[in-house]
Amino acid sequence: MATPTLNAVGFCAHYSEEGDRAFEYALNLTIRHRIQLNVFHFLADPFVLGDDPPRDLTRAELDRLVMDRERELRMYYDERAGDYLEVGFRLCQDNEWTELHRCLLVREFQILVLGYAGPDTIFAGRPIEEFAYGFVAPIVLVGPEGPYQYHLNSQAALIIDKLGIPDGCWTKIEPVTS
Repeated sequence: MATPTLNAVGFCAHYSEEGDRAFEYALNLTIRHRIQLNVFHFLADPFVLGDDPPRDLTRAELDRLVMDRERELRMYYDERAGDYLEVGFRLCQDNEWTELHRCLLVREFQILVLGYAGPDTIFAGRPIEEFAYGFVAPIVLVGPEGPYQYHLNSQAALIIDKLGIPDGCWTKIEPVTS
């Protein structure tokens, strides 16, 4: 069976302990494979239910907001990336599902890494495990109980040999049942 080539890892910014652990994993994965790390950030935080993008802003206000958020994003993650220069940043204004699929189509990542605070974590308006299970690309959730705990969707489980995750440190995300 052929496995996809990894050219880039995507990471959705989340300013939290779990987000920092996920970034560290994503960064180490990109360093290991000598590939690009693309950090995505959204005007409306996809980890907060009901955090809608700002509306009714003038073009100047929106431009200022985008500039401020991008500066904050770069300052936060540039420091954590250290000397590794293959890190790109993208501030996304569309909804998470649409924007991440668009980025996947243009090959901005082949695997997506997200911080995981536990089963109650919301991402893109739904439980994060439900989002990961239904997403078309490999996803690695990092956490919640430490930096070496991983949850993989079925697409990520197929490429476990490329992920640098030791046996016994990961579980496969199963369909969410009500």
